[in-house]
Amino acid sequence: MARPDKAAAVAELADQFRSSNAAVLTEYRGLTVAQLKTLRRSLGENAQYAVVKNTLTKIAANEAGIDALDDLFSGPTAVAFVTGDPVESAKGLRDFAKDNPNLIIKGGVLDGKALSADEIKKLADLESREVLLSKLAGAFKGKQTQAAQVFQALPSKFVRTAEALRAKKEEQGGAGTPAPAEAAE
Repeated sequence: MARPDKAAAVAELADQFRSSNAAVLTEYRGLTVAQLKTLRRSLGENAQYAVVKNTLTKIAANEAGIDALDDLFSGPTAVAFVTGDPVESAKGLRDFAKDNPNLIIKGGVLDGKALSADEIKKLADLESREVLLSKLAGAFKGKQTQAAQVFQALPSKFVRTAEALRAKKEEQGGAGTPAPAEAAE
């Protein structure tokens, strides 16, 4: 029979797994309390970094439907639960790990899909959601501007062509001269 405090901890962790967009498992062996505090700040507002017990967290992840992380629950483990933009948190972890080699990214999960440590580092190399959306909006605006220029060019090109034809007719013999008739019936 499970102790009530452990059952509550498992339930809380399972809720965090369900409510987060991503979860990144790290090994924090050798980091000081001050360094962990700095790491928590570097993850951004949309992430919680918690030192967890492996057995309880493994049970909670399985209850939340995440079983791809089972092999990663060994050694001192901490989990970054990300509820916002996972790119921002991945960048925070990557940058902190560069300065503090004691932090090891083990792997994680993003929207139910397991990620290796290398995939998390690739995720960190992406630009943030806001930057990507602004680039997409700029591309759409640019295409709309190009389309408007094409639509404006068509009538003006038609007018210039008609004016050139009229000027050519005047040069060839006057505007009132009828065109030669086709071969008769």
